[in-house]
Amino acid sequence: VQLVESGGGSVQAGGSLRLSCAASTYTYSYRLMAWFRQAPGKEREGVALIDSNGSTRYTESVKGRFTISRDKVKNTLLLQMNSLSPEDTATYYCAQSEGVLWPPSGFPEGAFTYWGQGALVTVSS
Repeated sequence: VQLVESGGGSVQAGGSLRLSCAASTYTYSYRLMAWFRQAPGKEREGVALIDSNGSTRYTESVKGRFTISRDKVKNTLLLQMNSLSPEDTATYYCAQSEGVLWPPSGFPEGAFTYWGQGALVTVSS
């Protein structure tokens, strides 16, 4: 399984970016997918989660600004990021599970088997 992110870049505060993650496996649509991010000097954190039914979960700091979605026809995971702030600066990673059920809370990294290479998002003030 290969995951390839695209869409990162630099933007001013208040701007928007959309990240995409293309998956190589046909069974992509049946798996739990997520976006994580890692800011310089910080630990990686979960940002958004989506399952095959379209249920979603967001970390508190991005609620109302970010939207996770999936295009099952194109085998693509998306993250629409609006009202970006410098605190959103990080390398963003998409991740895919192997048939893991919806986690009761949070964003357990151990639930995800496959990871993309990361896409850098830089937000300037």
